[in-house]
Amino acid sequence: MKVDEFDYIVVGSGSAGSIVANRLSKDPNNKVLVMEAGGKDNFFWLKIPIGYYRSIFDERFARQFRTEPSQGSGGRSIIWPRGRVLGGSSSINGLNFIRGQKEDFDDWDKLGAKGWDYRSVLPTFRKLENYKGGEDQYHGNLGEMIVSDLNNDNPACKAWIEAAKEYGLPANSDFNGETTYGVGAYQFSSTGRVRHSSATAFLKPSMTRNNLNVKTNALVSKVLFNGNKAIGVEWVENNQLKKTYANREVILSGGSLQSPQILQLSGVGPANLLKKFNIPVIVDAPEVGENLQDHYQVRGVVKLINNNSSINNQSRNPIKLAEWGLKWLLNGSGPLTCGAGQIGGGACSKFSKNGRPDLQFNVMPLSVDKPGEPLHNYPGFTASVWQCHPKSRGTLKIKSINPKEQAEIRPEYLSEKIDQDVIVEGMKMIRDIFNQSSFKSLWNEEKLPGPDVRTDKEMLAWAQSNGGTVFHAVGTCRMGSDSQSVVNEKLQVRGVENLRVIDASVMPQITSANTNAPSLMIGEKGVSFIVES
Repeated sequence: MKVDEFDYIVVGSGSAGSIVANRLSKDPNNKVLVMEAGGKDNFFWLKIPIGYYRSIFDERFARQFRTEPSQGSGGRSIIWPRGRVLGGSSSINGLNFIRGQKEDFDDWDKLGAKGWDYRSVLPTFRKLENYKGGEDQYHGNLGEMIVSDLNNDNPACKAWIEAAKEYGLPANSDFNGETTYGVGAYQFSSTGRVRHSSATAFLKPSMTRNNLNVKTNALVSKVLFNGNKAIGVEWVENNQLKKTYANREVILSGGSLQSPQILQLSGVGPANLLKKFNIPVIVDAPEVGENLQDHYQVRGVVKLINNNSSINNQSRNPIKLAEWGLKWLLNGSGPLTCGAGQIGGGACSKFSKNGRPDLQFNVMPLSVDKPGEPLHNYPGFTASVWQCHPKSRGTLKIKSINPKEQAEIRPEYLSEKIDQDVIVEGMKMIRDIFNQSSFKSLWNEEKLPGPDVRTDKEMLAWAQSNGGTVFHAVGTCRMGSDSQSVVNEKLQVRGVENLRVIDASVMPQITSANTNAPSLMIGEKGVSFIVES
């Protein structure tokens, strides 16, 4: 075997890629290479849970993709940060660990992803998880991914949960248990004190193995083929093109934006698009880059009467900051241990079917225009909402043969009438919960969307002009049993040999909540097909 030859090349060290690398390198006979476009993850704020606030829009660790302006986003371009660092987006995300509704995976099976129904994937979730709440029929405690319960006591958050119960939603102590319906505290991919990214859980422990090589700052530009057989990758390092070869398989784990881009640049994609850039067509695969989905989020913000209940004010108090640090250091509690949403839950609008939640809440005792910017100078409290199962579908297409140039991203947010109707209902629900007696006495002013936004038409217009991504892009390399799907049920790319996609891009349909946990599951289940073969 030559120095530049490996058995397996894994492109991307994110949620799925780190698991793939770990499992493949367990066999000492496998020589494995991981290619990561970003650098190392040794930055302080990548370790502290609340650090997502500083890192998610930091270009040192996250590439800032821009969507095309559209009517659904009020003519705006939306920024989609994706992790460019060891651990990928699992190193910069908000840490919320939710698998999604059971029906999400049963839907996958019905859509042609046979063997990916809930009953089949639950053991995979349990295998990778080390839940600090203990093992039961839904949770595992022998896996590498540490999952912890919320350990922060905020009176305004408690009041919001009580108000949601007054509104009619049941209490839910475990969104990874029997149901996602109801309200309660979220779980996090964290030890409590420290973020547990996929790199921390899976990649770093396996880097001591002699048969695993991890190359950082290496941007893969395309897959190399001999006929229709994948034989390696071309990549860019210090503005030089290099090639590395795989004797067995190439695995794309670049995520929903870069796995389809790499496929298109490699000659696997819509023939008309590839010919436009004089890319030799290996496989005419029209769906590569199609089926793009994301959750579109709208925020409701109120001004609290008690300054001490909002992190906005606490964070400007040196004594409070010292208290936060002490709580974090001594017992892994307090605001520094929290992710992007502390509490929330699933709810049913009048458009939901069979009692299945079609709305998801994300609630925080703070307010800000976007992470990385200063918190508002008033005691803010935020309850955001997204539609669990949007019908709108977008596209991703290369704009040039330059791998450093991002693809054209068209999410087509709110292009379907049902998506518009459901998000408006979600906005109404936020207001109704804010106005329940348990919470009404805590605030005195609605900041967003504001008292002037009243009618359905006004709320929709406000949602279009002020909503944004929840960073859940999926679906651009759809998995299915039909000939048009990009990958089959074992995640092998159709029409070629020795090439798989193992990441969130294979989801036929977006899961109802945060997408990191199901992406980990895809990594675990996807690599099992390789190991078993």
